[in-house]
Amino acid sequence: MIVRIMGEGQVKLADSHFTELNKLDDELLAEMEAGDQEGFRRTLGALLDAVRRLGEPLPDDALEPSELILPAEDATLDEVKQMLSDDGLIPG
Repeated sequence: MIVRIMGEGQVKLADSHFTELNKLDDELLAEMEAGDQEGFRRTLGALLDAVRRLGEPLPDDALEPSELILPAEDATLDEVKQMLSDDGLIPG
């Protein structure tokens, strides 16, 4: 799957990594619902770090359609809320 981190670029992630990412996504969703700003910031950073660590960066000139778009690390809680689906940021 091709994942875009807003303001950074794209990475290619194997489907096998989504179990780990979904755990972080669930934690992020719970923190957002609780209004836990500190937890939200920490978990968003951990989620994006995991995507960077597990994914293979695509060249800047690659024109691949992104199947998943994640917020920038400095996104606010309100900005991320607008990006959410019923499943959080990551479907599944």
